[in-house]
Amino acid sequence: MASAFRRKKGNLTLARKERYLVGLDVGTSKIAAIVGEMTDDGGLDIIGIGLADSKGVRRGVVVNLEAAVESIKKAIDEAELTAGVEIDSVHLGLSGAHVKAFNSRGVVAVAGKNREITREDVRRAIDAAKAVALPSGREILHVLPQDFVVDEQDGIGAPVGMTGTRLEVNVHVVTGSASSTQNIVACVNRAGVAVLDTVLEQLAASEAVLNDDEKQLGVAIVDIGGGTTDFAIFERGSLWHTGVVTVGGDHFTNDIAVGLRTPIPDAEKIKRRCGCALSAMVDEDETMDVASVGGRKSRVMARRILSEILQPRAEEIFHLLWDEIRRAGFEKSLNSGIVLTGGGAMLDGTAEIAEQIFDLPIRRGCPSGVGGLADHVNNPAFATAVGLVMYAHRNHVEEAARPVGAGAFGRVAGRLRTLFKEFF
Repeated sequence: MASAFRRKKGNLTLARKERYLVGLDVGTSKIAAIVGEMTDDGGLDIIGIGLADSKGVRRGVVVNLEAAVESIKKAIDEAELTAGVEIDSVHLGLSGAHVKAFNSRGVVAVAGKNREITREDVRRAIDAAKAVALPSGREILHVLPQDFVVDEQDGIGAPVGMTGTRLEVNVHVVTGSASSTQNIVACVNRAGVAVLDTVLEQLAASEAVLNDDEKQLGVAIVDIGGGTTDFAIFERGSLWHTGVVTVGGDHFTNDIAVGLRTPIPDAEKIKRRCGCALSAMVDEDETMDVASVGGRKSRVMARRILSEILQPRAEEIFHLLWDEIRRAGFEKSLNSGIVLTGGGAMLDGTAEIAEQIFDLPIRRGCPSGVGGLADHVNNPAFATAVGLVMYAHRNHVEEAARPVGAGAFGRVAGRLRTLFKEFF
């Protein structure tokens, strides 16, 4: 594979270039680029971080290509500066309302004479499971095995080597709008960077914040971003449901701007500095300075007023989310509770509101399992970006995936190769 990095000093090619991975999270509010280095002992160190305000992207969809390219360039440049390397390729996170997923089942007869199941049988079963008619303009992003059935024995994790006549596989198929995916990839390419692979952001975030026990018992990861709230449900160690609620952190900001009659940039600052989503947690005598519109003098207001604006919006997000979970039939499957990530999870009172609505264990998910600059990314807002690097590290995507420009078939083939390396 071509080098993903070159040392800037002297432009020397790294002797061990495959040690480096980059995750790029292009969100509605911010763009984050994280550089990871694989260590000799099999670990992963974070060695570079780049952040930029997101412009030209709304709810995972590019709305202004030039603005998006500039924002991506800024984040990449900052990551290059902190890591001391030149970035040529990234693993890109995908999210937004255009991403839709469904569960499917594939069935094949075991081909071998002695009826021993081979990897080729598994491949054929997965091919059968993903051979569904997709609406025009959609493409497959992931085909993720959930479990296998050999003859009538279900719940099998790795069937290779077992004996049987009939092999079935349950898979979770994630699809996205081809045009939305191509547009965001084009932005990254125009920023001078190739895309090695595209990864569903909930799947990436789960790498950084969930542990195996939670995935086994049943857990939902909820990523509260700027434009949307994305979620995924794991059970028995596999991904079973993904979805999107089209309300996010920017809605909090807009509510503050309208309710307090303050400019949106000031509303964002007030939200981060003084915001609390549960008014009961705020003392009645606490105050805050609020900028006025049109150059008027700033005002001093009770912080409780801010909480009374934020709380209904937080409740709305979690009620919509709970409706989606119940509609999918997983309301009794979340034995490990719910893990909140994304910038919206940093708002005080968010976890407490969620506990009241879901009546389940709630925690904020911060990236774990990495070294280096780990303390700088120990924040729910970095869950997806760090998770992209961890996903690439675990699956060795850099060895198997082709650049996205190779076309849809190349991308799917690359992801299937990654899938088998991951599964076996």
